[in-house]
Amino acid sequence: MAMNFVPLDKNKHKDIKVAVDPAFPFAKNTHLAAASIREFAQLASAMPLVFIQDPKTENHHVVAMLGMEPGQNLFLVEDKWNAPHIPMNIVRYPFDVRPDGEKLGVYIDENSDQIKDEGQPLFKEDGEPSDFLNNRQQLLVDLANSEMLTQQFVKKVVELGLLDDVQLRLQYVNGQGRNVGGMMTINEKKLMELSDEQVLELHKAGFLGAMYAIMMSLGQLNRLIELSAKTDNPIRSMHMGPAQKEEQPAPAAQ
Repeated sequence: MAMNFVPLDKNKHKDIKVAVDPAFPFAKNTHLAAASIREFAQLASAMPLVFIQDPKTENHHVVAMLGMEPGQNLFLVEDKWNAPHIPMNIVRYPFDVRPDGEKLGVYIDENSDQIKDEGQPLFKEDGEPSDFLNNRQQLLVDLANSEMLTQQFVKKVVELGLLDDVQLRLQYVNGQGRNVGGMMTINEKKLMELSDEQVLELHKAGFLGAMYAIMMSLGQLNRLIELSAKTDNPIRSMHMGPAQKEEQPAPAAQ
């Protein structure tokens, strides 16, 4: 069933309950998840982080790679997440924060499988938010603030011309091979060539550490190889190199 996010309303949704599923099964077919700067360090210890460009808006985004192709989430195995950190954009579900008039408002997916007869109530009997909802609202505030900073970070990276298009050459156990493109990463050589003034500016903004977290996260590509061993088409080896011109942009993150 398609998602249907609507503004959370204490009258309309006063009797709604949310059953939290730590497996977040709705993401079982999600291969890219939007990542925000305040979680880069945690995510980098578990999964690769790369840049993609939305072909429609041409905007760049940082995403966590959960799989090698659309519909594949290698970290969700037998209804359990095989990762120490799950992207906040997945954890927040079935809630979201979106523009509501002149301010940001809390939205909920009315079609979510997590809305059940039994679970965490959203509102108390007096109409005030429950402790559960207060916690979720704080998560959404933290995520919104982090995403705004992420946009500034991405804008600066693009302005400085630090991104290189890359592709992965996959070799499967069955002998087949293919290229995965449409992704970018930070060119460390270009970063090292920045002026002292530019590097200091990045450091003070908190962007320098974020850049290195992204670069170091590419070591987690080996983790994807390991996880693929539990699939019907395990990967034998992987090589990252410059992208070929014919490679097409990856789809936007979910």
